[in-house]
Amino acid sequence: MVAEADVSGKEAAALIFTYGTLKRNFSNHPLLQDLILNGDASFIGTYRTVQNYPLVCGPYRVPFLLNIPGSGQSVHGELYSVSTDGLSRMDELEGTSRGHYERLPIKVVPSGEEMEAKITCAEAYYAHGSYAMEMWKKNGKQGLKCYTENETIGYVKRKDRPQHLTFLDHIRLFLSD
Repeated sequence: MVAEADVSGKEAAALIFTYGTLKRNFSNHPLLQDLILNGDASFIGTYRTVQNYPLVCGPYRVPFLLNIPGSGQSVHGELYSVSTDGLSRMDELEGTSRGHYERLPIKVVPSGEEMEAKITCAEAYYAHGSYAMEMWKKNGKQGLKCYTENETIGYVKRKDRPQHLTFLDHIRLFLSD
């Protein structure tokens, strides 16, 4: 946990590196906008991972960062300072208590700067370890550098997915195809 940046008078619980739908102009960013309005988050800047990681798309073009350091590419995203309350809401969205994603440490540097730039220790939401390696294999061990509008073609919002299946069911079906 990080407690360095100030979030509108509240102590930051963590620095969170976002790489997918939580980024600006993507479908889940309204959560971060709400957190920013309530003083529970603040935008730090655009960053990239120090190490290479696989960034892949799963069912419904949902992005997944895989905790397989050294594979994939340096991933580009955004860094936010988030309060304890904000972190709780992000954990809920990411399904950390349901085995969807797990929030783990990651090292990032500002985009466009050399690797010798000041390294920031943050956290990111990785695909849960129970299916991450299968997701990597399913994507032909090919990862993205950045989740962009091109990758969102075919993205289906949570509310528009079949509701009789859990997210883990969707992942299992995707992996078994």
